[in-house]
Parts: sequence; C-alpha cells; structure tokens
Amino acid sequence: MAFRLKYLLPRGLYGRALLILVVPIVTIQLVVSIAFIQRHFERVTQQMTGAVASEIRYVLARRGAGDRAGAQAVAEGLGLDLAPVSAPLEGVARDWADLTGAVVAGTLREAVPGFLGADMKSEDNRVLADFRQGAEVLRVGIDRRRMSATNPHQLLVLMIMTSALMTVISYLFLRNQVAPITRLAQAAEAFGKGQHMPYRPRGAAEVRAAGAAFIDMRARIERALESRTRMLSGVSHDLRTPLTRLKLGLSLLPEDDETEALLGDVADMERLVDEFLAFARGDATEEAVETDLAALVQRVVEKAVRGGQNVQVQGAMVVRLRLRPQAITRALENLIGNANRFGDRARVTLMDGDRFVRIVVEDDGPGIPMERRDEAVQPFARLDGARDPNRGGGVGLGLSITADIARSHGGALWLGESEALGGLRAELALAR
Repeated sequence: MAFRLKYLLPRGLYGRALLILVVPIVTIQLVVSIAFIQRHFERVTQQMTGAVASEIRYVLARRGAGDRAGAQAVAEGLGLDLAPVSAPLEGVARDWADLTGAVVAGTLREAVPGFLGADMKSEDNRVLADFRQGAEVLRVGIDRRRMSATNPHQLLVLMIMTSALMTVISYLFLRNQVAPITRLAQAAEAFGKGQHMPYRPRGAAEVRAAGAAFIDMRARIERALESRTRMLSGVSHDLRTPLTRLKLGLSLLPEDDETEALLGDVADMERLVDEFLAFARGDATEEAVETDLAALVQRVVEKAVRGGQNVQVQGAMVVRLRLRPQAITRALENLIGNANRFGDRARVTLMDGDRFVRIVVEDDGPGIPMERRDEAVQPFARLDGARDPNRGGGVGLGLSITADIARSHGGALWLGESEALGGLRAELALAR
C-alpha cells in the first residue's frame, strides 16, 4: 500500500508543497462542517420544530375536544393549514441534500402523538405532516422556515470559497519561495552539463545560503579546472620540447633498425603524452553549442570508413542538441576505434528520446565480461581477457575519457552485450 501511495503522490516540489497546504485545509473544512451541522443546525432545528410541535399539539387537542371551529381559527392564527385527508402519507419524503429533514421528522414523531408521515419535497419551503386523530387523518401544512434554519449550505459554500481564495493566495506566496529553489536546481544541472548559467541567490535566508554556497563551489571548481588546464599546457610544452630534440637527434643518425626502433619509441611517447593530457583536460574549456548530432555522427563514421574501418550507421537523421562537438567527436572516435580494434565490423545507431539521446556502438568482437565492465571504464585499468583496452598500444583511457564526456553532458556510458553482432555494446547517453 505504501509502495503504491509513493507513486500516486506528486514528484515535484510545487505539487508536494500544495499537497501539504491543501490537505490540512480540506480536513479542517470537513471536520468543522460536519461538527457544525450536526451540533448546531440539528439542535436549532430541534428547538424550532419543537415549538411548532407544541402549537400542533394544542390545535389537535382543541379539535379532539370537539371545538373544530376554534381549532381552525387557532391554526389560521398560528399560520398552520389544517385539513382532513383520505390518503395519508407513509414515511418521510425529503431530498438527499436536505440536511435537517430527518431531524424535523424525528422531532414531530416524538413530540406529537399520532404522527404518520411527512412530505418535504412536493412543495417549496413547506412541510406537509399527517397525524391520526381518532378515525380521521389530519394534514398540517407548515412553513419550513419556522422549523429549521434556512439555507445551511450557505455556510459550506462560504467556507469553500474562502478556503479556495486563501489557497490561491498561499500558492502565490509559495511560488515565490519555491521559484529560487527551482532556479538553483536548474543552475546546478546546467553546471553538471558543462554549461555556465547566470544565477543570483534569492528567496528565504536558507535558500540564499544554499545559493551562495553553490556559487562559491562553482567558482572553486572553475578555478581548479582553469589552473589544471594552464598547468597541463605548461607540462605539455615541457614534455614536447625534449621529445622534439630526441626526434631531431635521431633523424641525424644513420638509418638502421636501431634508429627506427628508437623513433618508434619516441612516437609512442608522444602519443601517450597526448592521451594523458586529453584525459586530464577532458575538453572542459570547450563551449557547448547547438549542434546537429546526427550530422556529427555521420561525419565521424565517414572519417572512420575512409580510414579503412568497417562501420555502418543507422537511426535518426536529424537530432538537434546543445553539446560540445569536439568532446562528442572524441568520445565517438574512441568507441568506434575500440570496436574496430577488437572486431571485424561495427555498427553505430543514433536513437532520439524525450530525456536522452543515445549513441549505440556495437561490434562483433569478444566483448567484456559483465563483472569487468565497471572496471573497464576506470582510468589505467588493465583487463586480463582478450578485450583489454591496453592491447594494441593503448593506455586504457579511451573508455574513461568517453565516460567523463558523457557525465559532463548529463548522461552516462553503459556497456553491455550486443544481441545483433554478439560483441560489445557501448551506449553513450546524452541528456537533452
């Protein structure tokens, strides 16, 4: 029961706050209305009907004593219509919305002997009540306003209208308090996707404190990224300079097998430095722009085909998304490169969704065991199976860089098994 109730409750802050606000108001309305109607209107109706019942008893007593003319005159003076009938009423007829009709009938039955029934529906604002007196049945017509409080529903209408007005006013105040929290969440979500959304703390003191803490945290992270980028740029320059001197010195030596091997080692060192720097940098300095993701995927696949790789592309033709093109290109190239390194053919599928856009890269290689997939996306991880990211000259950073790029776009990288090709299925999800 609690599990079902969890999914019936609103998920947003507005909905939950309104639920907290409305439920107590409705509950108080019901409790007050029921208590007021039962205790106030019923007692007032009993008192008013009891007074009319005393008049009816007096009129019926004079008529029973043989003074019919006097009884009729007294009835007219009291505003009672008195006449004999041949077909008496049976039971009590009243509308379902008549909240005090049962009290009127019950009071007449208890206070006046010979009560047979009452009709509160056939005539507006009139009560017709039948009483047996000896061999005849007398029908008494009474103005309903003399027997019960008029229009008790007006209290309910007034309470409902007042509560609705107060709910609207409360909602307006509530929106002013919730809106700063929503803007803070939007700014945090945008920062998680690598976007810088302008934000200024507003709202209550606690919300302002949280907003100020977020701004300070964002500034520290941006300063740290900027400092790391500057440091890596310097390290890159310092590392490339001796490597360039080594290449130049080796190029002046006689060409033989040993010199060629040394040049290959220098080239490997340059490539490893480039991969390390790419992993550390993570393309954090690139700005996100509106991009046709389908066209970007098509360009990467065509480049891979020109390079001799066996890659097919399918799926959505046009997908507009705000992203960092260079980072997504690098992530896709890593996935396609891994697919062709360990398999003979690869397939790229672009799927468009409401919340995420998915780029699926499948191959017919050996795949990665399920228990090793989380380890495979860790930096510098070394797997012992045939699907080792470090095999073929790699350093085990391709999947790590791709996973970081996916997270910086509000998504994730999922590894699985390809049902169509039998190899690895790498799914790159990007948030809309």
